[in-house]
Amino acid sequence: MKNILLIAALLLFSFGNAQAFEGKGDQKFQVGANFQDEATGINLTYDYGLGDNISVGVSSSYALGIDDVLADAADFGDRFDLKARFNANLGNVINIDPNFDFYPGLSLSLKNFGGHLGARYFFSEGFGIYTEAAFPLAKYDDDVDLFYNQFTFNIGASFNL
Repeated sequence: MKNILLIAALLLFSFGNAQAFEGKGDQKFQVGANFQDEATGINLTYDYGLGDNISVGVSSSYALGIDDVLADAADFGDRFDLKARFNANLGNVINIDPNFDFYPGLSLSLKNFGGHLGARYFFSEGFGIYTEAAFPLAKYDDDVDLFYNQFTFNIGASFNL
């Protein structure tokens, strides 16, 4: 069974022919799970390429599963976050694989000013996977430590538009 899984994984990685970031005009849509302390949720991201290694976009997250202690205190505004983001797409600079993109970036959200590190890998022209870690650099309100004002982790599917 292990051999079959290994062969299937190698086939998926070897037959991928997409480029993870194509530069100016490239559009990516990502949907995935959001994990943070005391909550899990959904994350949606849209990025648009402005140049060979630069993209801008928006990201939105909503906390669905919340720890019971915080569930009664968390209203829609606590559960929701919206970010404007800037990415430096470095996949073609580090040149690991044309299907792989690594992108550090900055974001300005409803909760904070933050940074993120992300990576995506495309198996075909239209479909891939992504992972992203986000962290606050400056919080708007130090007294509010609920959702999104902490380290968050996203993982999910990435699509070329």
